[in-house]
Amino acid sequence: MNQRSQSRSAARLGAVQALYQQEMEGTPLARLLKEFHDHRLGAVIEEMEFAEAEIDFFDDIVSGVNKRLAEIDELIGSKLADGWSLDRLDRPQKQILRAGTYEILARADVPIAAIIGEYVDVADAFYEKREKGFVNGLLDAIAKTVRG
Repeated sequence: MNQRSQSRSAARLGAVQALYQQEMEGTPLARLLKEFHDHRLGAVIEEMEFAEAEIDFFDDIVSGVNKRLAEIDELIGSKLADGWSLDRLDRPQKQILRAGTYEILARADVPIAAIIGEYVDVADAFYEKREKGFVNGLLDAIAKTVRG
């Protein structure tokens, strides 16, 4: 994986973590971004060094999800099975789907396969196989709707 891919992967994982923190704690966007810039992205935590994240890409995802949350949630909700709502999804899973959906909507410069693959990898950090398949299927359905 080249340096740019690694920094984008790190930015995606950081964005999911930031969105999760924001939902749990209600951290205002500006403070959230600053905290992640200063203390989380590219940090060394428990002797593990995290890849340097592409800051602008991280900011775009987190800010974009915040700006377009209603549209993103409606799109995700439209692809859930009958009887399921966003509220029933596990919180990290919801943030993975939100970040992935934002990229599908707003980042035409990033190929669909790359977006879906990356967020399946992020899901792998949190979940077992079934949840990764769910993320894959849902983002694929959203991509077909948004990008044809």
